Amino acid sequence: MSKEKESIKVLQECAALQIKKSNDYQNPNSRIKQADYYPRGVLTMLDIVYAKVLRMYSVAEAMESDTEYEANFESLEDSAKDLINYGSFIAAYIRNGIDGQDPNKDFLNRDKKTKPYMAEEHYGTDKEVTDEVK
Repeated sequence: MSKEKESIKVLQECAALQIKKSNDYQNPNSRIKQADYYPRGVLTMLDIVYAKVLRMYSVAEAMESDTEYEANFESLEDSAKDLINYGSFIAAYIRNGIDGQDPNKDFLNRDKKTKPYMAEEHYGTDKEVTDEVK
């Protein structure tokens, strides 16, 4: 009998947690979409990830210096699961796959720049065009 890897179990728990939390954060009775939480796109998510990592350091360092310390708000495991889920949100945002994301915005939520029309590309030539007469 093969034992399932613990890391795979954690990923499955993260997926279940993501679905459960989405019912609260993006309730069907609300106008709020997931993308609304990220006004600067991936940069907002990185800010959230950074704050979570800082919290994890704070808890771990408190536990390191006080063997009687017990985390009473958010455990390291809960924070690690949140980091996994935010990693998946970042990847999904880069793919333009977050609910409510504007397809006309890039991964930093900036207006996408359209590529200017280039006649050379249209006609298939890559020769430099100059005004010189030979």
